[in-house]
Amino acid sequence: MTRHPAPAAPPGAPDSSAAAAGEPAPFAGAVRDDGAGGEAGISEADRAVVAAQLGRPPRAMRAVAHRCPCGLPDVVETSPRLPDGTPFPTLDYLTCPRAGAAVGRLEAAGVMREMADRLRTDPALAKGYRAAHEAYLARRHQLGDVPEIAGISAGGMPTRVKCLHALLAHALAAGPGVNPLGDEVRDAVGGWWSAGPCVRPEGLR
Repeated sequence: MTRHPAPAAPPGAPDSSAAAAGEPAPFAGAVRDDGAGGEAGISEADRAVVAAQLGRPPRAMRAVAHRCPCGLPDVVETSPRLPDGTPFPTLDYLTCPRAGAAVGRLEAAGVMREMADRLRTDPALAKGYRAAHEAYLARRHQLGDVPEIAGISAGGMPTRVKCLHALLAHALAAGPGVNPLGDEVRDAVGGWWSAGPCVRPEGLR
C-alpha cells in the first residue's frame, strides 16, 4: 500500500485553517518516520500524546500514520508482533478519543448494518473493499511476516463490517480512494478536531 507523505504540524500546534473554518480534515495520508530503529524513530512528544490519548503507553507503535488538523497524531501504525511476541493484526490504530467517540455514535446508529447490507448487494463496493483488505495486508507484510495472522486484516474486511474505528484508521492512514467504507466513515463523523487538541500532555502545554 502506498502511503502518501504530508506536512506534519508539531504536536500541540494550533489548529489548521481548515479546522478553524470548520471544514473537513484533509486526507493527508501517512506521516511516517521509518527511522532505522522503527519505534526509535518516533518523537517522545508524539509518544506522550498517544499515551495520553489512550490512557496507557502505546504498544508496538512504530510510526504516526496520520495527523489531525490540530497537529496531534490521530492514527498510529503498529508492528504486526508485540514486544512479547504476540501477533497483532491491527496495522492502523485510531488513537484520538474524540474521533473514536464520533465513530462509536455511528456504530450505535446502525451504520455497520447498513454498510454490510450494501456490501452483499453492490459488486463494485465489494471489489473495492476487497482491494482495501489486500492493500492492508501488503503494507503489514512489509513490516514483518507473521504467519499467525496471515490473511487477517481489520474491521471485518474483506467480507464483513465489524469495526468502523479500524476502517476509519485505515482510510486516514492510506488516503482517499483506498478503503471505500472507511472513506464513508470519514465523511460521516464530522469535524472531531473543531474544539482543538483532544489532549494536552504535560510538557506540551
